[in-house]
Amino acid sequence: MSKYKEYKQLDLGAIGKEELQRWDREKTFEKSVTSREGRPAFTFYEGPPSANGLPGIHHVMARAIKDIFCRYKTLKGFQVKRKGGWDTHGLPIELSVEKTLGIRKDDIGKKISIEDYNKACRKEVMKYKDVWDDLTRKMGYWVDLGHPYITFENNYIESCWNLLQKLYNGDNPFKQNLLYKGFTIQPYSPAAGTGLSSHELNQPGTYKDVRDTTVVAMFRLKQVHHVPLGNDSDPNGEIYFLAWTTTPWTLPSNTALAVGKHIIYLAIKTFNQYTHKPIVVILAKDLVDKYFDPKNAELKLEDYKAEDKNIPFEKLKEYKGEDLAGTLYHQLLPYVQPTDGTAFEIVLGDFVTTEDGTGIVHIAPSFGADDFRTAKQNGLGSLTLVDKQGRFTSEVTDFAGEFVKEQYLNDEEKEVERKKQGGEKYLSVDERLSIKLKKENKAFKVERYEHSYPHCWRTDKPILYYPLDSWFIKTTAAKDRLIELNKTINWKPESTGTGRFGNWLENLVDWNLSRSRYWGIPLPIWTSEDRTEQICIGSIEELKKEIAKSIAEGYMDPSHLEHVDASKPDFDLHRPYVDNIILVSASGKKMLREPDLIDVWFDSGAMPYAQWHYPFENVDEFKKNYPADFIAEGVDQTRGWFFTLHAIAVLLFDSVAFKNVVSNGLVLDKNGNKMSKRL
Repeated sequence: MSKYKEYKQLDLGAIGKEELQRWDREKTFEKSVTSREGRPAFTFYEGPPSANGLPGIHHVMARAIKDIFCRYKTLKGFQVKRKGGWDTHGLPIELSVEKTLGIRKDDIGKKISIEDYNKACRKEVMKYKDVWDDLTRKMGYWVDLGHPYITFENNYIESCWNLLQKLYNGDNPFKQNLLYKGFTIQPYSPAAGTGLSSHELNQPGTYKDVRDTTVVAMFRLKQVHHVPLGNDSDPNGEIYFLAWTTTPWTLPSNTALAVGKHIIYLAIKTFNQYTHKPIVVILAKDLVDKYFDPKNAELKLEDYKAEDKNIPFEKLKEYKGEDLAGTLYHQLLPYVQPTDGTAFEIVLGDFVTTEDGTGIVHIAPSFGADDFRTAKQNGLGSLTLVDKQGRFTSEVTDFAGEFVKEQYLNDEEKEVERKKQGGEKYLSVDERLSIKLKKENKAFKVERYEHSYPHCWRTDKPILYYPLDSWFIKTTAAKDRLIELNKTINWKPESTGTGRFGNWLENLVDWNLSRSRYWGIPLPIWTSEDRTEQICIGSIEELKKEIAKSIAEGYMDPSHLEHVDASKPDFDLHRPYVDNIILVSASGKKMLREPDLIDVWFDSGAMPYAQWHYPFENVDEFKKNYPADFIAEGVDQTRGWFFTLHAIAVLLFDSVAFKNVVSNGLVLDKNGNKMSKRL
């Protein structure tokens, strides 16, 4: 009898099934680990997938790479434990639930309670776990599916809270409070209902080429004598500054115009192409030829007729940008005036260039980082006439309640709006604002323009830059150390580490940690109502002690303490349960929890610690398996999981989280786009 089984014909499917059955029967994978007890360890970290979406061929490719290295090290005599994991929080789950329930984010708390919503999320998150497990077995990927880490479990959350407390109270290598709250302009996704971090905004495919309606708006000067023309060319005292914008929806919130201190500007007498009225306009001298055909300078102003295609113009006078500063102008769209500072004046901006536009920048402090900074520097007021759903507020009477981006509406909603508008096709807010400005002699040029615009990485809808109160991790405090330790990591390919990842670290900004969502790890910070006292909780035991103090002060019912028991099946550290906890400050003031959740990328970046429930359990196990010898994921994780692993490790442990990393390429679909479970 032959030692080896003979096959009369090749049937790979049958052979595969037969081999899988043998592995299961003989527990081959398990024995590959247990038989090497006491041998040197080779530590591999599994990046957690989310089981609410189906796996694809791109997952198979990535897992094949992981498996090759782990099997090789096993054959070399190393013990290779491979703990699986599940990423269970974040937008993919919430958006799927909202789609299933037929609700938007603003319906939560109205049409459905937070408790019921989160129950639906918990159920949704493991929707396709069986499919994932089946694929894992079929492709022969060896990973411990029986003892995975799951990011929604209380133990995992408690470990994350402990890490956050160390960032908050200075118990870190930098001896600094690295967790702070700030009011800034941040990328915000109305479709998802939350702010986004810089690494989320830089995921592959988030910047898309779009064709938008753009406007060169005309801002009429209020003090003509501040800008003398040098002759009698002023028509009725109406002189206009020209400013170009690719986001006309921000114009109702304009409160200033910025010019470059050393840029030369030129006043030109001409006619408005839409109203045919005589005007004097001011723009950067270097950009005049972009808007005025030099041949038309030979035409006489007095010969111009409304039907003429060629519009004559005459150059009047030059000005330095610094000489224009302080000039006042009339509000472009006077729906409401700001009350928190001065407004409608020309200021200097160090970001103003003559590369495009008109050399004059429209400033809406609520919708741009440069705008916000310029407003602070000059004591300018702000207007925020768009709400967090991406709709105009009631003050914008012509467009109240309308979405500022066409992409926020579905086809049915567009049809409803079209009927309201009374036209043959739906016109966006930008288009109708442009028409309004044309009629009011406030638009110099309107055209479609193709440019790159950021989109939400999960909803594929355009983001807005929006003023938000958010919690940040001060990653910039460790920038030099992050760069230094990155150079010790063996990147494959090396160019990803020195290029894409290295460049990301060189241009580092603080990590926007907080998210205004419902299903995720709650921020464990409680603040007094006057914001003078605060506490960051780092464990369940500490939370119990603080609740006991609150009960003693009469802020909470004693029965609540009975719920805070990790041994009870109904104990849950998610919302809304933690929202109901009131703590007491050192001086006896009531403290409420900061309502936000934390960035889901912190969940995954915390897995080296939270998978072991460190530091509450398995301290020796953690130390033996940290940092990882090897990780592997797609290049899209450079600014995702790779970054958050590295940031947390350096900030809290002055260490790398992984020694070697393979960053594989991406599998693209038939249209050349990155494959994703959301598509």
